[in-house]
Amino acid sequence: MGPGYRILRLTYTIAPILLGADKFFHLLVDWDKYLAPMFRRGLPISGHALMNVFGVVEMLAGLLVWVAPRYGGYVVAAWLWAIVINLLVLRGYFDVAARDLVLSMGALALARMSPAGVVAFGRGGGAAP
Repeated sequence: MGPGYRILRLTYTIAPILLGADKFFHLLVDWDKYLAPMFRRGLPISGHALMNVFGVVEMLAGLLVWVAPRYGGYVVAAWLWAIVINLLVLRGYFDVAARDLVLSMGALALARMSPAGVVAFGRGGGAAP
């Protein structure tokens, strides 16, 4: 795979892991403000606890991109679309929603460029980054 593929694979591995971990620490931003109230209602856990769950999901998605980029790319794209929907419902964060929609296209490109099967560490015909 070429350098473009390696850049996408590293980006969509590292970014979800780091941003998912930050859901616990709030070093970059108070992530809780990005959760639309309608999605919090009726839940047995707080919005903060839900964001922590989302952080774990994001970290797992990043790991999936590393292990199986074809599948992980689609998972990250779908996750970004869910974030876009949440931000559109929330209102006031249309710029972030637009950015995440564009980022999802990169995740789709990674998935489409990736060989079928698990290709971690060079197995399955793919080269490790």
